[in-house]
Amino acid sequence: MKDTASGTGQDYPVEVAPYESDNRYRRVHLQGRGWVPLEREEFEPRVHQAFPGLDLSDPSKVHWDDHPWEWPPWHPGEA
Repeated sequence: MKDTASGTGQDYPVEVAPYESDNRYRRVHLQGRGWVPLEREEFEPRVHQAFPGLDLSDPSKVHWDDHPWEWPPWHPGEA
């Protein structure tokens, strides 16, 4: 069974799991590489490393389960 966050059944190069307010990361699925927890600052560089030239604003390439482009607030010093 495919480990998907959205359950859409579609194959997106990038899928972003639901927003969780108690976690500073968003789980991101990079096709062929699996799920990774990423901070806001890590998202774009990591996606472009995996898929150079991918248009992050293309909904046929990047699927957000909810809250597109949002990450939970985090402040330095928090665990």
